[in-house]
Amino acid sequence: MILLEQVIKQIQPLCQEAMEQAQIRWDSIAKPLRSLGRLEQAVIQIAGITGSQEVQLKKRAVVVMCADNGVVCEGVTQTGQEVTAVVSENFVKGTTSVNQMAKVAGAQVIPVDIGIASDVQGLRNKKIAYGTKNLAKEPAMTRQQAIEALEVGINLVAELKQDGYQILATGEMGIGNTTTSSAIAAVLTGCAVEEVTGKGAGLSAQGLKIKKQVIETAIERHKPDPEDAIDVLSKVGGFDIAGLAGVYLGGAFQRIPIVVDGFISAVAALVAIRICPEVQHYLIPSHVSKEPAGKMLLEQLHLKPFLTCEMCLGEGTGAVALFPILDMALAVYQNMSTFSEIKIEEYQPLD
Repeated sequence: MILLEQVIKQIQPLCQEAMEQAQIRWDSIAKPLRSLGRLEQAVIQIAGITGSQEVQLKKRAVVVMCADNGVVCEGVTQTGQEVTAVVSENFVKGTTSVNQMAKVAGAQVIPVDIGIASDVQGLRNKKIAYGTKNLAKEPAMTRQQAIEALEVGINLVAELKQDGYQILATGEMGIGNTTTSSAIAAVLTGCAVEEVTGKGAGLSAQGLKIKKQVIETAIERHKPDPEDAIDVLSKVGGFDIAGLAGVYLGGAFQRIPIVVDGFISAVAALVAIRICPEVQHYLIPSHVSKEPAGKMLLEQLHLKPFLTCEMCLGEGTGAVALFPILDMALAVYQNMSTFSEIKIEEYQPLD
């Protein structure tokens, strides 16, 4: 069992030597210098994460944290929390959106029950509790539960590394989790609830108004400390977000690249960075979410999205969409001839 405190103390900076070697390889390839832009930078970053310029991303997965949120009873969603269990079961059956996209991207979907309100067969069972409390009335979870959920993500990454996985994407499923995400985002960024709260999976104007009021009330009632990300997580967060934050921490600890999905996954990434700032260098962005705070959160994380597709589906769909792009970058990086091999003069950096 890997503990949170252990991880925070032992996360190291990226390997500069591996990054320099990856840059040398890119510059030797017979093409215009630095002409693949951020695709080159992504491979260099992954070299720094793994500690080797020999980048391999053949075995990949999307980790989908599934959990329920007690705040659903406040009318902040279009559907009831029973939908969480239905969709989670469909992950196992292979019939969800992310399942279809993951097949194309050559990725396995790994759904995790970290807090579904019922028992669903076939998921990795890491349940902390049967859903969180109603954050409108009381803290969503205890501080100890938040730490346990973080450690679920940390230890899951360790298990997956042992199984040979070389890159992971993040995803989530939990009715009500745009409410918890918006609450965390408001506290950690200092932005108004109005700025960071959207319609989620499809609320009416009245439903959105209720959602904002619920978040504002919860923040005022529980007074989460913006300087203590675990306090924020425990008071207005969700088990799925905590588990994903743990995945990011675990990725940095295990030196495995982690691809960030949309709004909810980005909130989890912000939590992880506030717990351990070094995690920021281990994150690979995928897309900018259509949610109102999607762009703002990426700016907070100092991440530039590769894709702008106006997606807001969740499940990890945006994150797995990046895998084929990384594959194309690696095809050039690994397989192209060098200037010396084809006997032409190398490009030189110019002012």
